[in-house]
Amino acid sequence: MNLFKNIKSDMNAVFDRDPAARNILEVLLTYPGFHAIMWHRISHFLWNIGLKLVGRIISNIIRTFTGIEIHPGARISSGFFIDHGMGVVIGETTDIGKNVTIYQGVTLGGISSSKGKRHPTINDNVIIGAGSKVLGPLEIGMNTKIGANSVVIDDIPENSTVVGIPGKVVNKEFTSSGPDLFHNKLPDPTGEDMLTINKKIDALIDKINKLQS
Repeated sequence: MNLFKNIKSDMNAVFDRDPAARNILEVLLTYPGFHAIMWHRISHFLWNIGLKLVGRIISNIIRTFTGIEIHPGARISSGFFIDHGMGVVIGETTDIGKNVTIYQGVTLGGISSSKGKRHPTINDNVIIGAGSKVLGPLEIGMNTKIGANSVVIDDIPENSTVVGIPGKVVNKEFTSSGPDLFHNKLPDPTGEDMLTINKKIDALIDKINKLQS
């Protein structure tokens, strides 16, 4: 059954992406991210067979225990990993592909009160850094890496690195077949711009000094 295959894949994702995970029992008892996705898969199954209220009740109970809110209508593929997880919110019409990793404080939210698709689509092998917000029915291409505290409001092509508010593509060389967790090594376009401006200012000061001498 796909439900149990997906849960097994989620368990494997914990060991693949978290070096602190020591054994299955520890993950089962102490990992809120795994608890949230496991119970989401159950609530999503109930949602799909028409037991929507039961699915919402389970979702709310798990939010209380884990600090992670996943609407039972959200569609999440296998190998999903939530690291730490406190403050994560995933909206009803979100679609998440395979082997996606998200960190604490991430919001996959909507920007409209109308019904229909209003939350993002996250494709395979995407990593979303802590505190990031991905808002609206946009699409994040596969193998994309979103830096911490970015706010993404536009579609992002595959193999991209995104940082900033609003999120901007600063690199298109991320092509690994699985999540790349080195999100501490992202470019800083604002810092680079400031360095360029400072260099130009220094050059202008030198010219002024030469003209005055």
